[in-house]
Amino acid sequence: MSFRTAFPAPLRGVVPPLVTPLTPTGEVDVPSVHRLAEHLVGAGVHGLFLLGSSGETAYLTDAQRLTALEAAVDAAAGRVPVLAGVIETTTARVLERAKDAVRAGADALVATAPFYTRTHPVEIADHFRRMRSGADLPLFAYDIPVAVHTELPRETVLALAADGTLAGLKDSSGDEGSLRRLLAPLRAAAPGFSVLTGSELTVDAALLAGVDGVVPGLGNVDAQGYVRLYEAARAGDWDTARAEQDRLAALFAITDAGDPAVMGGSSSALGAFKAAVHLQGLIDCPATAAPQVPLDAEAFAYVRRHLVEAGLLPA
Repeated sequence: MSFRTAFPAPLRGVVPPLVTPLTPTGEVDVPSVHRLAEHLVGAGVHGLFLLGSSGETAYLTDAQRLTALEAAVDAAAGRVPVLAGVIETTTARVLERAKDAVRAGADALVATAPFYTRTHPVEIADHFRRMRSGADLPLFAYDIPVAVHTELPRETVLALAADGTLAGLKDSSGDEGSLRRLLAPLRAAAPGFSVLTGSELTVDAALLAGVDGVVPGLGNVDAQGYVRLYEAARAGDWDTARAEQDRLAALFAITDAGDPAVMGGSSSALGAFKAAVHLQGLIDCPATAAPQVPLDAEAFAYVRRHLVEAGLLPA
């Protein structure tokens, strides 16, 4: 069943990028997707982002992606918009995933520039324009050069915002100076354009600078904390926003749970997010997709300690 409603312009608030719960055998755990999505909506988030980096989209099959997205759309039931990551190497592949997202009832699409092959800004712009014309849903650009190896050019974003190709930007560039320089001309070119920061640690500063919201992986673990931060910032209560950001920054230490001798930082962070929501009873199994190394018992204990310190688990 489709619950698609009018998409807000701009989209504002807290839009957590859901982890994708898996069973011990590696299949998508649909009941856990429902439980996690329901919890986040109940916490007051303003949207849900499926199949991003925190959702392990690069590790999932096309069928698994579709299953997770359909489950989240069903759970959201039109109460908040659902953004679907359609992240693939080339335009043709992205358009195939976009067709799935449209059928699943997603409210908007999120895509990166092409990757593996190196692309020119003219080609990047054409990539997004072909996506927008091929799938009649609002389209967000996902700027994540650590994975794509190309930072979206400022002029390209401005042009695609001005001509209506893009409805928004999810900025995970890590280049806060470049983002700050983009905001003022972007507001002049496209007032309804939405800018969402992907940085969990500088949300208060980004909101003060003028972004519309945040897409925090840590929001799976403490959605209410990010909602409180956002609401305080919107009210101009920057002392409360700063205090909430400080608390969340301390909680972000869970991403260091994994042993760097046997796993990378991404696997450690994804494992920690899943361990945390498992310990909170939101998903049944904390498994991450192969070939990521699972967290060991010591790492789980580390995550648990931080949840207790943050007031998210009883001592």
